[in-house]
Amino acid sequence: MKLDLLSSQPNKSFLKKIPVGSEVANIMVGGVDFLKKPIVVFVRLGQATTLADLTEVDLPTRFIFMVLGPGDFSELGEQGRAAGSLFSDKVFGSVAFRAMSSQDVLDGIDEYMDDLTVLPPSVWDPSIRLEPPQTVVSMDKIRKRLNPETRAKMEEIELHAEMDDPSLKRTGRLFGGLIGDIKRRYPYYMSDIKDAIHMQTIASVFFMFFACITPIVTFGGLMGDKTDQYMGVMECIVSGAICGLLYALFSGQPLTIVGATGPLLIFESIVYQLCKSNDWDFLSFRFWIGMWCCFILLIIVMFDLSALVRYITRFTEESFSVLISVIFTYEAFHKVIHIWHTHPMETGVLKKDTDYICLCVPDNKTVVNAVVAVQPGCLTKDVCYEHGWATEGPACDDHNVVENIPNVFLLSCFLFLGTFGIAYSLRCFRNMPYFPSIIRQSFADFAVLIAIIICTGVDIGMALPTPKLTVPNKFEPTNTAVRGWVVNPFGMQSSQWWLAILAAVPAILATILIFLDQQITAVIVNRREHKLKKPHGYHLDLFVLIFLIGIASLLGLPWFVAATVRALTHVKSLFKESEVKIPGEKPYHLGVREQRVTGICIHILIACSIFLTNILKFIPMPVLYGVFLYMGITSLSGVQFVDRILLLVMPAKYQPDFAYLRHVRTNRVHLFTVIQLVCFIGMWVVKTTKTTAIAFPLMLLVLCGVRKLMDFMFTQSELYWLDHLFPEAMRRMKEDEAKNEDNGVTYGDEEMVKLKSYEPSSPSSKALLDEDTELSKQQ
Repeated sequence: MKLDLLSSQPNKSFLKKIPVGSEVANIMVGGVDFLKKPIVVFVRLGQATTLADLTEVDLPTRFIFMVLGPGDFSELGEQGRAAGSLFSDKVFGSVAFRAMSSQDVLDGIDEYMDDLTVLPPSVWDPSIRLEPPQTVVSMDKIRKRLNPETRAKMEEIELHAEMDDPSLKRTGRLFGGLIGDIKRRYPYYMSDIKDAIHMQTIASVFFMFFACITPIVTFGGLMGDKTDQYMGVMECIVSGAICGLLYALFSGQPLTIVGATGPLLIFESIVYQLCKSNDWDFLSFRFWIGMWCCFILLIIVMFDLSALVRYITRFTEESFSVLISVIFTYEAFHKVIHIWHTHPMETGVLKKDTDYICLCVPDNKTVVNAVVAVQPGCLTKDVCYEHGWATEGPACDDHNVVENIPNVFLLSCFLFLGTFGIAYSLRCFRNMPYFPSIIRQSFADFAVLIAIIICTGVDIGMALPTPKLTVPNKFEPTNTAVRGWVVNPFGMQSSQWWLAILAAVPAILATILIFLDQQITAVIVNRREHKLKKPHGYHLDLFVLIFLIGIASLLGLPWFVAATVRALTHVKSLFKESEVKIPGEKPYHLGVREQRVTGICIHILIACSIFLTNILKFIPMPVLYGVFLYMGITSLSGVQFVDRILLLVMPAKYQPDFAYLRHVRTNRVHLFTVIQLVCFIGMWVVKTTKTTAIAFPLMLLVLCGVRKLMDFMFTQSELYWLDHLFPEAMRRMKEDEAKNEDNGVTYGDEEMVKLKSYEPSSPSSKALLDEDTELSKQQ
């Protein structure tokens, strides 16, 4: 880089094109008369520092590369250009960060030269397309050239870095994990507010509002049917507002969205049937179940038992998340097909207008002109029959007059697929070459909201009675005859005091459901690929959940826990990607906009939905089913399990350059995938069977057991690339070392060696090391 050291004005236009958090490698060359041989100096600063006007942009310097020697500038300038090429290579950059001696740097340069493609300028033909390299250089290849001690230290630190999560360490003190989570997370509270100042958060709020209100209304209707309206739509809305708002305010990971889940719905229905058959007071018995759940969860928090989620690896995470995504996709199509049953499509000969007439005729023939037409929103057949009147007309043979309108199902399909298509297309529009980046970014951020507005407008214009979103317009319990807003804990008969103790038995099962649903979703949200910067807290999340369950039990509301697809969709709606890109270069993921404001606003809107009935009643349900489909499909993107399933039917020559394919034989990859696929099918069967659905979260424990058995089927090297290692995997390194050396894989010494070398302090430096550690795993 040629610098004007006399200029004190940084190049601001160039600075805008550099990613946030970048650091500088200064390359300086110069010719002097007093030297007979060139001198090369390479410096890595322990702390990145801004060096006045040395750099063209106002960024801190991490590396200084200086060449002094005899001769003119042009000869030395080529050496500077060569150094610039070295720093542009990601693998050499990682070597420069991690090197502990000059020999390590030289080994990195040698490896770079071995894999370098050189094009002589005199023979280069611009019309010739370069073939990609047969192999891609990685840190594994460079490590083999390093001395054994350095290699062992680097590999040991990388392995421990992947499994090192301070929030999952056992402290050995009562509530030690909870206190640690509070100390780590709450100092970022003001940052959680300020980081929300962006247009993307506004788009996320409206998108997630519709993504959350739909399942709340759906689950409320189902729960009302299962509990004879003891808990219905209104109770679900109130629970969503209270639990969601408190969770967003105080949790350790506010990106997680809480909601009603299928296993808990089944649990509620079983408890209700048990109370109904034994003449027990349902809400009182449920209150004591909730209190016991709070007590058991408090024990879990007290002894840091959330640390057990370390045994939930990628194998379990992705099996669970893919299953929930597939269920969302399946339910979206299932609900649209259900419209076909309630509003059948007309086929055959076109009917006349008179074929859709149904008249209501009173029995009292003395009434003059008493024959009126049955209208779907006014005088229905049911009302006609309630008054003892008769119906006449060709359309009266069907269940309802509205069902005889033939285009309802077709329009519903159009709205369903149109919502998904518009939202998905606008999401992809972010990477299109058209229009300025700010316009593309805005359309992509508001993709779902734009799709909902367009398709709702089409539905209003068509004026067909498609199913609409129904939200209660009065703030009162669903069944005011049997309950109020506060549950009487002693509503049971005085002779049934022992039910408060008996409630501990179902509370154990409920606690297992709550713990697994909550923590597995938290693990998925906190995965490394999302590049979260702020701390999270598994113990703190569970502690907040204790209060939510207690409040819901006292008010007779459904229990809300972390909802996987909604939480993952919330995270993806806040993804940050590189804004300024080189033409032709794909955008890369920078991280997530971590804040609390979206969660707070989403659940405030849910609370206000009771007063927004006049607006929400225009939104067709097929449009919201399209949002369901969008959430299910987008949640599958970037999942390694899905990629490996596609590899099963892909010829070897067309397989992508995934890193695990470089380190693990293809047949072993397929074996791992088949085992995971069998487990996935087993989970699907358990989930979709009514008699076994309540045991679905227990299947996650079975998955952890299957993953444990896979330690005996695969080497630790294979599991390292295909999955994550268990915490105690380090003890088995020596056992696999002999086998791995035959395949050219070495892990290093088993004993942990404390590395006293450069440790990155800036976020960008850490990000570079993290990217290199998973260079192949995430390609």
